[in-house]
Amino acid sequence: MPAGVCGCCGPLRPRYKRLVDNIFPEDPKDGLSKSDMEKLTFYAVSAPEKLDRIGAYLAERLSRDVVRHRYGNVVIAMEALDQLLMACHSQSIKPFVESFLHMVAKLLESREPDLQVLGTNSFVKFANIEEDTPSYHRRYDFFVSQFSAMCHSMHEEPETRSRIRVAGIRGLQGVVRKTVNDELQAIIWEPQHMDKLIPSMLFNMQDAQDLDRVGHPASPSVGGQEPDPDHQEDPVVLAESCFRELLGRAAYGNMNNAVRPVLVHLDNHHLWDPNEFAVSCFRIIMYSIQAQHSHHVIQQVLNHLDTHGRNTPRVRAGIVQVLLETVAIAAKGSVGPTVLEVFNTLLKHLRISVDLELGEGPRRASAASASSGRFKESEERIVQNAIIQTIGFFGGNLPDYQRAEVMMFIMGKIPVYGTPCHSMDTVRIGHQGTKRIQTMLLSSLIMVTSGFKSKTMVAALPPPFLEPLFSISLMEDSELRQLVLEILHNIIDRHDNRAKLRGIRIIPNVAALKFKREKISKQDVAFMKKHGQQLYRHIYLGSKEEDNVHKNYELLFTTLAVLTIELTNEEVVIDLIRLAIALQDMALANEESMPMVIRCGIMALVAAYLNFLSQMIANPSFCQHVNKVVELRSLDAPHLLPEHIFKDKCPLPDSLDKEDRSLYFQTLDIAECLAGPTYSVDRLSISYVPQVTDEDRLTRRKSVVDTISLQVDILPNNLPDQSQLAEEITFETLKKAIDTTGLEEQEREKRRQVIEKFQKAPFEEIAAHCESKANMLHDRLAQIFELTIRPPPSPSGVVSVSAGHPQHQSVPVYEMKFPDLCVY
Repeated sequence: MPAGVCGCCGPLRPRYKRLVDNIFPEDPKDGLSKSDMEKLTFYAVSAPEKLDRIGAYLAERLSRDVVRHRYGNVVIAMEALDQLLMACHSQSIKPFVESFLHMVAKLLESREPDLQVLGTNSFVKFANIEEDTPSYHRRYDFFVSQFSAMCHSMHEEPETRSRIRVAGIRGLQGVVRKTVNDELQAIIWEPQHMDKLIPSMLFNMQDAQDLDRVGHPASPSVGGQEPDPDHQEDPVVLAESCFRELLGRAAYGNMNNAVRPVLVHLDNHHLWDPNEFAVSCFRIIMYSIQAQHSHHVIQQVLNHLDTHGRNTPRVRAGIVQVLLETVAIAAKGSVGPTVLEVFNTLLKHLRISVDLELGEGPRRASAASASSGRFKESEERIVQNAIIQTIGFFGGNLPDYQRAEVMMFIMGKIPVYGTPCHSMDTVRIGHQGTKRIQTMLLSSLIMVTSGFKSKTMVAALPPPFLEPLFSISLMEDSELRQLVLEILHNIIDRHDNRAKLRGIRIIPNVAALKFKREKISKQDVAFMKKHGQQLYRHIYLGSKEEDNVHKNYELLFTTLAVLTIELTNEEVVIDLIRLAIALQDMALANEESMPMVIRCGIMALVAAYLNFLSQMIANPSFCQHVNKVVELRSLDAPHLLPEHIFKDKCPLPDSLDKEDRSLYFQTLDIAECLAGPTYSVDRLSISYVPQVTDEDRLTRRKSVVDTISLQVDILPNNLPDQSQLAEEITFETLKKAIDTTGLEEQEREKRRQVIEKFQKAPFEEIAAHCESKANMLHDRLAQIFELTIRPPPSPSGVVSVSAGHPQHQSVPVYEMKFPDLCVY
């Protein structure tokens, strides 16, 4: 009885309990009693050691009210807890916080949406409180799990479902704010929590109706600001805001854990095809994170692309397009060592795509399999185009010093069929596969070099880049040669003059085009002395290819014009004129039996270029000579002009009239026009001869050396009988034997030309000519040595035959006899 009496007697109860009981009115609708709440707050501040008991008693009452469905008292209890949290900041508040979090957990566990929202609101208020000291033992695992589950609510009523999801997102946002700045709570970035946080936000962001509002590239990071009240009840906007805030707070070591769940979510929900949502997600990521962390995101996407290397083409294309968006944003910032790794991975997947496209070809037998094969090819083309766009866009936005490295890197990956290649087996994928990869890599190089303006050609076209590029320019494929010329235009044309040329034509007034040009620098002069002959050679050889079309000659004309604008001095002008005359002579002589359309195309190219050059150097007599030839051609031979020969139905002659010298440009006339101290016109009398290198062998062409060697190989093995070699004696042969004056004159003229060539020709051309003869001699000597060489006698003994068996008799070295010339 005494105990019962004490329990019922109010004045005998502890004061904190009486103060807590007083805040609850008789009718919960009246709300929290403000005067009594002020008394409780004053008591808690005055006696902070009682906070833990106050919290425990409030928690007890709240638990009882939740079970009894007295939701009005629950609201009053949570309001009282909120006010006590805001008023008390002493050391003794830690136990009170535990009671508070226990009560919030009770509310979140209930199935009543109103209680879940109420608990979330209280937790968010608590999350915004900055505590004086860190917590060593507090854990938020339950809240992460519970709030994530609320984000995935599937309540029947849309309005209630939206309320619960908004509460879950705000709760996660509160967890992030409470833990992300606390070094003791770094556990929030661990995978088990990120795997719940990130998918919960993405699940709400991927609502199809509001997708157009997600991931605008120009939208700034929200950071730690409160969401806009007008959109606070929109799960999509709130989820995006929380997602941005989380990424904005991610440190260097946490970036991978934050990005990996995004990739997993996109995989699980099949969001790579179509990939609009994936692109918008990574736009948000790249604009939210700190710039120095961009390479982490790129690395994660690259690794994910590797794991999907054998997936469907559209999935791979979706990942590549996401990578394109990622690197497009990161290219202007710091991408660190990831640059070459991006290109290496993309080139690897480009080879995989070509292999998948062409690898199934031999196994397609039926019509059904053939149609599916064609569908697969078209699907793989999507992947390949996406990779090329990514390579080109990324490389085109890099700084110049990095772009030069990327150009070298891509050039090193271009395969040549039949030669050893460290990156792929060209024999296995065949000519078609090799050509496809060559075309795509050259197309990516065009995009990378677009807008590339190097101050010197030496830096833009170093030998490790220039030599393989020229090798490709000699391949027997017009499309590849076109791509090479476009790459050269991007690099050489540093003042964007190509657009003014508008194809190959006879330009009536070059000055009206107002080309931008500067005086050639010393470095560029040295470049032309070293590599000019290579440029001329590839223009010369590329002009006579039988599969050339109109575009090839347009690009060749542009190449010559850009060289004239950017890299010409007096010496280069003479070399270009010699090259043009050599092209004309090659078309007239037709030693290689070229089709008439190719011969006329070369003539039109020479006419268009000499008309351009004569006006660029502003020599009136030279211009007059060119105009005279052009006028005569327009009257008597329009097929030798670019305006006519490149039309679809241009009539072609059966042969070119070599005797009508007025239709062709004459070296002597040009020399007279340029006579003076400015130009060394004596060099014009020396015919241009292209230098010979090993590039023809690498590009599966027959070079000059190969042709001569072939003749040397054939003649000795197929000699006719001596009777056939005997020359038939006729009156004409006797007359030629008596009349030797013509032969002597020809011999003297030939001797004079040789002397003049060695006196006035450039050193590079003389070296190339001598090198070609030396190569021929060395090749022939090597063949002879292979046939005639025998094993040398053994210094350890001689062989004697006795009774049909060879016997070795040892001879000491000091007793061996050597000729005097061999003794030193």
